[in-house]
Amino acid sequence: MASFWHDVSLIVLVLLLIGVSNSKANPAAPPHSHSHSQLDVNHKKPIQTFRPYNIAHRGSNGELPEETAAAYLRAIEEGADFIETDILASKDGHLICFHDVTLDATTNVANHTEFADRKRTYEVQGENVTGWFIVDFTLKELKSLRVNQRLSFRDQRYNGKYQIITFEECILIALYADRIVGIYPEIKNPIFINQHVKWSGGKKFEDKFVEMLLKYGYKGEYMSEDWLKQPLFIQSFAPTSLIYISNVTNSPKLFLIDDTTIPTQDTNQSYYEITSNSYLEFIRNYVIGIGPWKDTIVPPNPKDNCLGQPTDLVARAHSLNLQVHPYTFRNENQYLHFDFHQDPYAEYEYWLNEISVDGLFTDFTGSLLKYQEWTTPYQKKEKNPEALLREIANMLKNDGY
Repeated sequence: MASFWHDVSLIVLVLLLIGVSNSKANPAAPPHSHSHSQLDVNHKKPIQTFRPYNIAHRGSNGELPEETAAAYLRAIEEGADFIETDILASKDGHLICFHDVTLDATTNVANHTEFADRKRTYEVQGENVTGWFIVDFTLKELKSLRVNQRLSFRDQRYNGKYQIITFEECILIALYADRIVGIYPEIKNPIFINQHVKWSGGKKFEDKFVEMLLKYGYKGEYMSEDWLKQPLFIQSFAPTSLIYISNVTNSPKLFLIDDTTIPTQDTNQSYYEITSNSYLEFIRNYVIGIGPWKDTIVPPNPKDNCLGQPTDLVARAHSLNLQVHPYTFRNENQYLHFDFHQDPYAEYEYWLNEISVDGLFTDFTGSLLKYQEWTTPYQKKEKNPEALLREIANMLKNDGY
């Protein structure tokens, strides 16, 4: 299994990079020259829109190292509607898929003696953080590192096998899938990135983020023809970033909401302020939904790890036509409240049927797909009786009857 996904991810990335390099080698080629036969959405199975979305949180990171080509390929194989990724920037301005602003937790950077002097201390969201920061490494240097599984109780066999990938590579993985797969990128830590990475022409991180999406044809309001061809949700914990990019793209956006103790990174607003009716009324001018931490929607009792009474956040959001996509759903027992009897399917049932959310960020895409296929499967199209008779007649004719 390990060698299989290692080989597949390498093969896919080589093919994608050949396409990218060829387009760079031919400046006269249109930016969407890759969107012909292999990307013809007219011959692909469309994205499902009849049930809540299955969002692969950092890919299938319950099984494989997060935000790697292998994790995204696995999530697509397991049936993800969207592959979710966090976007940061390298020292030389390349957009990459990585969750933390430091490399320490999920790469082998500590083993690279040539980078020993790169360790720094920077202020991140009001706190001093020490480590190897992505913004101090070029893309070439980042590509020399290998990604590891974040959590020690998950499968460690794939550590050191996969590279960090770029936003562009993630997009191509989605576009080259054999069915329509959406992307769900986050504008990650924009305040920090804009402080440490500079682009020509005074452009900001958010500008480069949107430029990449437009380069590959991502556009259109939610459920528009363009959106259905290339589904996209843009997410961020920073409301000012979402408001800023609203001037340059009409693609749907979601406002992420952190724990009750954590203020917004850009406006320093409290959880209670940004979940108030007045703020939801305001932000819905720019977003089509919210993405809260699930334990803020249904707060657990810390004494017994059982769920308390649900808040009215989902109901209030729905009353304003805002979708709700909570995070993060994980199969392991330490993440399951005792109400669910160590059964992740029971947790899915509760959130989809009782809380009625519109999408779920999950580390285990395959588990969510299995639950949804058991409970809300695709409806098989029944053939018209006359068409069926004609089909039978043609079969008999071809057999010599």
